[in-house]
Amino acid sequence: MARWEPGARERLVVAAVDLFAEQGYDATTVAQIAERAGVTKSTFFRHFPDKRELLVAGQETLRTLLAEGVAEAPATAGPMEAVAAGLERASSAMGPMNRELGPRLKAAVATSTVLQERDALKTVSLAAALTGALVARGVPDPVAALAGELGVLAFKRGYAQWSEAEGESDLAPYTLAALQELRAATVSLG
Repeated sequence: MARWEPGARERLVVAAVDLFAEQGYDATTVAQIAERAGVTKSTFFRHFPDKRELLVAGQETLRTLLAEGVAEAPATAGPMEAVAAGLERASSAMGPMNRELGPRLKAAVATSTVLQERDALKTVSLAAALTGALVARGVPDPVAALAGELGVLAFKRGYAQWSEAEGESDLAPYTLAALQELRAATVSLG
């Protein structure tokens, strides 16, 4: 086992997503994930407490990037401009592995209620990070909550489009376009 080689965490995530999609979440064991990733079970448990946590690998980093982007937006930026800054900051951290993993992760989540619940909790957590960062800027709570939810929805929509697109390597244009579409859609709500 090549447990000392760099990239064990990333290999574990890829192995788990592939196995979840191939044989289902319930039928996949930690031992299978570790074997496919080329590491030991002990190495698995150094990175993750259990197999459910593989789905949210990187969530804390994403939360931090979204919140930092909002906090660093110009003082004159309105709530949606601040959310756009958060989306740009978070999008900049997404690379080819994230793009390749998108459709496979979506397929894996679709196979399991446990993973769907974990994904929903991730969404709530990201919205809370955006909302909290907006409130810290002085945005009233209801406005901050709505902007935070729209930001997460834009991120998810943009990420889905980006992971299926040909050629484009930068996520930011997709998340920002999704945010603009959602802003335009809110006008039709009346």
